[in-house]
Amino acid sequence: MLNLATLLENSAFKFPNKIAFTFMDTSLSFAQINAAANQVANGLVAIGIQPGDKVALSCFNLPYFPIIYNGILKAGAAVVPLSVLLKADEIKYHLENSEAKAYFCFEGTEELPMGKMGHAGFTETTDCKHFYMIMSKPEMPAPIEGIKTLGSLMVGQPAHFDTVPTAATDTAVIVYTSGTTGKPKGAELSHSNLIMNTVLSSNLFDAKAEDTFLIVLPLFHIFAMTVLMNAGLYVGATSILMPRFDAEGVLQLMDAHKVTVFAGVPTMYWGLNSYLDQNEYDISSIKKTLKGCLSGGASLPIPVLEKFEKHFEVAILEGYGMSEGSPVVTFNQYDVGTKAGSIGTPVWGVQVKLVDEEGNDVAAGEKGELLYKGHNVMKGYYNDPEATEQTIQNGWLHSGDIAVKDEDGFYYIVDRTKDMIIRGGLNVYPREVEEVMMKHPAVSMVAVIGVPDDEKGEEIKAFVVLNEGDTASKQELMEYTKANIAAYKYPRIITLTDALPMSATGKILKKELRKV
Repeated sequence: MLNLATLLENSAFKFPNKIAFTFMDTSLSFAQINAAANQVANGLVAIGIQPGDKVALSCFNLPYFPIIYNGILKAGAAVVPLSVLLKADEIKYHLENSEAKAYFCFEGTEELPMGKMGHAGFTETTDCKHFYMIMSKPEMPAPIEGIKTLGSLMVGQPAHFDTVPTAATDTAVIVYTSGTTGKPKGAELSHSNLIMNTVLSSNLFDAKAEDTFLIVLPLFHIFAMTVLMNAGLYVGATSILMPRFDAEGVLQLMDAHKVTVFAGVPTMYWGLNSYLDQNEYDISSIKKTLKGCLSGGASLPIPVLEKFEKHFEVAILEGYGMSEGSPVVTFNQYDVGTKAGSIGTPVWGVQVKLVDEEGNDVAAGEKGELLYKGHNVMKGYYNDPEATEQTIQNGWLHSGDIAVKDEDGFYYIVDRTKDMIIRGGLNVYPREVEEVMMKHPAVSMVAVIGVPDDEKGEEIKAFVVLNEGDTASKQELMEYTKANIAAYKYPRIITLTDALPMSATGKILKKELRKV
């Protein structure tokens, strides 16, 4: 038996009264988190959830996330974490594609009414039978009549549960990701995938029970889930939860809780640097406790890295990963050495190579597609054998990213074979944006690309051709797209044009658009 929930259970046994998670004025011990997860597991079994079933979860960085996440795992089911920014149609797609039997969704806020969006998406499905709204206070009733709450599932359930034995290769989590075409695909990650990556991640930055992590990266994202939440559960560290990045708020939490480990995407480091450049803030006490920082999700510009390290007198370890890799593939490692601007060297148990278009290994200093294999490679894309076969060949996962390796064995990402845009560390897939924009009655054709942006790394730009005789302003198109897709995905830059550059076969030449 190997169940990912063992990470929580072991720390609940070793450190029952130690604080596991803190959110604002609420702090819960490992024993409390484990007991609540047991109640969730008992509740899931009571409504008929079977081992191997899928259960979806939409939740901010709140203690509810690790409670429900581990409750699902304890019941032998697989967790399907969803972005909190998804709209109703996107939620419907994810629930149906993953064949989720139940769905937990946080109520949200006035600005982000997740509960209403989630319920709207849920009601459009046919096979997802159970919807539970997560209320900010467990005893609160749901704002929509007739809807069950997480509290109603847990009430009266025992705080003890005999965790369902799962095989190491059983699916623990399905994380949605996507290439440049089609809908998002669910990367199936096994209990073994995630436990191995959790252990090696904690070793990368020498995580210990005495540590205090600050988790502002979203927990539904594989980076925060594995490298912070699960690593913290594994070693028995305390995690401070923050639902949304705010530079001043981050500094205040670092100060108040004597944070030792911070992980972020490049835009967060950029934001902290910018705040300190413009405001007086005494970071002397933060510098005394902060022992390590991690960066992933996109390349961290060297000037940003150097400025942050100068401010805080602490190293940022940069790495590379993918949802399909559980996620960590390479990292700058203390025992191997570090190089600014690189994604480091392969992590324990993972092999990496660079190949040309014919699949031949390339020499040091030459560009090639990054391939990797090892314990971190996903089982495959859920119910998509064709995409799995294209991505994993002879055990090697083809990342679609172009890299070079220097003479010392350090890797550097230089380009992407895919058109995927990484905006603020979040993946945006042009085709998905294009399909939404094409539904506007005035739109004839759309091409979406990523353009360099100092703050977000990349910004989304759409080139739009309108139907002859129709009119629509850039602002109207922007608002229309924003209303029908997750907020981080709509284009902030729109160019109206009479035509798009095409090849002889009618393919839009995005490389020409990037020159505009």
